[in-house]
Amino acid sequence: MTWSHMVWANELAPVFKGLQPFTPPGRNRPQQPRIRCHGEDLFFNDNGKLQLPVSYNVPWMAAIQDFRTLSLITIPGTHDTMALHGGPEAECQALSLKDQLRAGIRYLDLTVHLRSDTLHVTHGIMGQHSTLREVLDTVRAFLSEFKSEAVLIRVKPELSDKGKVNQMVQSLISNDKHVWVSSGMPSMGQIRGKIVFVQKNTFTLGVPLLDTDSKGNNKVEHIKDKDKLIIKHLSRAQQACGGDNVALTHSSGTGFGTFWGMFLTPKRVAEKVNPWLNQYLRQFYPNQPRPCFGVIAMDFPGIDLIQTVVNLNRW
Repeated sequence: MTWSHMVWANELAPVFKGLQPFTPPGRNRPQQPRIRCHGEDLFFNDNGKLQLPVSYNVPWMAAIQDFRTLSLITIPGTHDTMALHGGPEAECQALSLKDQLRAGIRYLDLTVHLRSDTLHVTHGIMGQHSTLREVLDTVRAFLSEFKSEAVLIRVKPELSDKGKVNQMVQSLISNDKHVWVSSGMPSMGQIRGKIVFVQKNTFTLGVPLLDTDSKGNNKVEHIKDKDKLIIKHLSRAQQACGGDNVALTHSSGTGFGTFWGMFLTPKRVAEKVNPWLNQYLRQFYPNQPRPCFGVIAMDFPGIDLIQTVVNLNRW
């Protein structure tokens, strides 16, 4: 130690004398239960533990009139619903399927891969430690508890499995009267307590799906450009509402595979987009009636953003 360092240490010694070591909040201290309230700006959530306010309305579809057609309802959904594993480039959600449903999510996006005569849920090459059968069992358990609700499911077969998935899904659901596989657009009263499959491309069970995205729209180099795309897609969805298709818009995205956005993981994109999306949607609240946007599929949605989407259903 140099002479100047010794002088500095002697001068500061009285300041540091008696100070206690810093203890991070919560460490070695009793944890107090926390009651969450609306208005905490929970638009983005990467916390795997769901904490709902006491007054949270889980069965929000109960307020929708039976005569209202499905294509006129704005529905919060998740993109790659089961993508909880695989590292930053693969993970799109933090909450389990059970917790997503309780938080208000009513559209599930599932990529499946056939292996050993079983449909496994994947995200790209990453397995998500779940099968389609297990997903359906979880949804059925939720709907048996909340009979006013309906849950839309999109199944996306991997390229090599396209010819077999329809048949395997049919065998999974058998003649279950609580599953909607018709291509006709149902009313809310017809689908309460039911799983509603939506169809696109080679998966042909259920209600037709109109995807407002174009190929490559999920790639994000600049967040502002993604915001503009979402506005464009929501406008397209609004025009399609009330028709023969369920409109779908993705707010999700990733910079993986781009140059300028190489560090924009799905989580980082959602962290920026979700608060903006919440503000954008709330500007329509004064409208009477509030507009329909169909399904909005999100990454890492917080409960306040989910409720913002739900509350667009005011006529």
